[in-house]
Amino acid sequence: MLAVKSVNVRDNFKEWCDKVSMGETVAISRPRNGNIYMINEAEYNALQKAKRNMEYLAMIDESEAQIDRGETISFTLEELQAMEQFKKYL
Repeated sequence: MLAVKSVNVRDNFKEWCDKVSMGETVAISRPRNGNIYMINEAEYNALQKAKRNMEYLAMIDESEAQIDRGETISFTLEELQAMEQFKKYL
């Protein structure tokens, strides 16, 4: 990871973009701990995928907790089919 001041990025933006495109992560220091990071598209996509996976796993954990607490409902196949038929008329 490379660390740089924001003024350097502003003055040499193409150079820093080229470094990021080659796989470097650039930490840009800003006042009052407002630092930002430049990453390439592949890294960004990987982070977004990891975030979605974590959100999905959290939903599964919550579903398991609801089952453990007995907060479930069940329907017969006939009841589900009746709901499906009703849904067509909405």
